[in-house]
Amino acid sequence: MPATRTIGVAVSALALLGVATMSTASATPDQGDDRHGHRASPLVLGHRGASGYRPEHTLASYELAARMGADYIEPDLVSTKDGVLVARHEPEIGGTTDVAKHQEFAARKATKVLDGVSVTGWWTEDFTLAELKTLRAVERIPDVRQRNTIYNGRFQVPTFQEVIDLSKRLSRELGRDVGIYPETKHPTYFQKLGLDLNPKVVDALNRNGLNRPGAKVFVQSFEVTNLQELSRKLRVPLIQLTSASGAPYDFVASGDKRTYADLLTPAGLRGVAKYAYGIGPAKDQVIPRDAAGNLAQPTALVGNAHAAGLKVHPYTFRAENVFLPANLRSSAVPAEYGDLFGELSAFWAAGVDGVFSDNPDIAVASRAETFPRR
Repeated sequence: MPATRTIGVAVSALALLGVATMSTASATPDQGDDRHGHRASPLVLGHRGASGYRPEHTLASYELAARMGADYIEPDLVSTKDGVLVARHEPEIGGTTDVAKHQEFAARKATKVLDGVSVTGWWTEDFTLAELKTLRAVERIPDVRQRNTIYNGRFQVPTFQEVIDLSKRLSRELGRDVGIYPETKHPTYFQKLGLDLNPKVVDALNRNGLNRPGAKVFVQSFEVTNLQELSRKLRVPLIQLTSASGAPYDFVASGDKRTYADLLTPAGLRGVAKYAYGIGPAKDQVIPRDAAGNLAQPTALVGNAHAAGLKVHPYTFRAENVFLPANLRSSAVPAEYGDLFGELSAFWAAGVDGVFSDNPDIAVASRAETFPRR
């Protein structure tokens, strides 16, 4: 998902019990409607794990999300030099690992063009898995999440297989399926490097018995072409991610003039439904903010998506004031907690089918208040 302190976190007793969503017998892992025709509970998706409380994309973050009750944990997937899928938000890892402290890798700092933007740093495709395993994760936004920095240097960069193994172990331990929701990051970029992500994702799901209807797996991407290719090879649901601006980079690279906004028109959504099960829009595409930064009225997106047969899983719900609408902030201090419950309530009312949250315990508690078990 796109990147966007000190207040302590009191994890709710409900979250610690690992409350799961209601489920129905379905060929998909989504919640659907219950057998009485009522709208069932939306999904809680642990965004990069429980990244509000641990450095993102670490096994510790994923495990905490599951224990807080998240239905799915979300690894962003990039490739190493030797073709192994690992969980990092971006291929550039200067901000999420301690690589800058490793003098043996100083010469690997490089400037590259990532989806049309010049970026300087260290890149996963320039490291073997063995080399990456010598690094340790750090908090990506320490000014906002200073408390998370206490865990800097404690966790490795996990492989996709390690994330799958963790989900299986936690499913056994917690007595409920903990799903995985991987995102292929910058697939055009890696394809041009000869490190195509798609075959590796398909292979990993096949090897682990997860490429089947009913497996608790979603696969997501901000690009379109790779999802269309995956739709011919995977039997799990796919999610088309969208941004509030710009266009899928595979469109840009091929000269296709369509934008994310075009994908979200009624006609565009019908096109997406030909290869995807749902959409993952930026939350402002569901409920925008007015000129003062307050939550405005919902757009027609959820209704239009549902009319096209698509589920809607917006991102990203975070507790800190800096990420919240102005009318839900507790103070002018960016890192202090605001009213995430209030924001979630507005989106539940708008009809979304799931939310990506850095604070899955809050999302689980909010869901339980809004959708009590029948």
